[in-house]
Amino acid sequence: MRKIGITTTIPSEIIFAAGAVPLDLNNIFITDPSPNHYVEIAELAGYPRNLCGWIKGIYGVVIKNKIHEIVAVTQGDCSNTHALMETLHLKGVKIIPFAFPYDRDRDMLMLQLKKFMYYMGVGRAEVDVWREKLQKIRSLVWELDRLTWESNQVTGFENHLWQVSCSDFNGDPESFAHELKELLKEVKMRKPFKEQVRLGFMGVPPIFTDLYQYIEEMGARVVFNEIQRQFTMPFEVTELVDQYLLYTYPYHAFARLEDILKEIKKRHLDGIIHYTQSFCFRQIEDLIYREKINLPILTLEGDRPGLLDARSKLRIDAFVEMLR
Repeated sequence: MRKIGITTTIPSEIIFAAGAVPLDLNNIFITDPSPNHYVEIAELAGYPRNLCGWIKGIYGVVIKNKIHEIVAVTQGDCSNTHALMETLHLKGVKIIPFAFPYDRDRDMLMLQLKKFMYYMGVGRAEVDVWREKLQKIRSLVWELDRLTWESNQVTGFENHLWQVSCSDFNGDPESFAHELKELLKEVKMRKPFKEQVRLGFMGVPPIFTDLYQYIEEMGARVVFNEIQRQFTMPFEVTELVDQYLLYTYPYHAFARLEDILKEIKKRHLDGIIHYTQSFCFRQIEDLIYREKINLPILTLEGDRPGLLDARSKLRIDAFVEMLR
């Protein structure tokens, strides 16, 4: 079956409608038992040390797994994606560009969707069928999210993992839905967690592999995963273009801020961890969030995949203790 790599959440409905399978390269990278191996592949190829670990990991995944086609988001994601595309093109990888318009212009986004559908050889009717299928599966993830913050029966990591997996549904939506239904049955039998501190997580998914587990060891729990939740398309709309207009991640910081402020109030958060990736332009946006969010914020920076370092653990300890 035709497999198409994706560098972030894009309209996977179009890929599935074409009978192909989307593969989230980020998830393949970070869930590997030895993710640093992918980073080393990129650095051996000439990628600099002071570059985002996610970009290097994606490059390594594509090369090692011999992925021949990828959809690269040229606007609305990482600013280093352009160079990533060029170096992969050098290796014979076919690049499919896709852009989210900065100003959330509906006509421009519709044009991008039509171009993508044309490239994949599918029409609006087939895509709409898949949109309805995937929305039913996403609604199960919305329920898992509700059980995280309202019923307090889901861990922060479980919430993170299932939400972030909505980018490609692990390449198999039916199996994804079946496993999730089984988890929901089990979750609803649990006794509610009684953590002392309720946290939100902002920013790109962390490159640390034990962040959520460590937070819970400290007597806190993440009950809001901002961008991961956006990957689930938690919107009641009927048009594909409107779905991806409401999706906040590709647009400016103020689009995200509106959603964050609403969820802070609804979920009764005590504080926020804002994760920023080393060498990422999004680090600058921390200035905006600190000025506009009236809640304690811990900015945590990560570089290469792996466990939390001692300094980060100490900072999390102090932050949770302060909130407690």
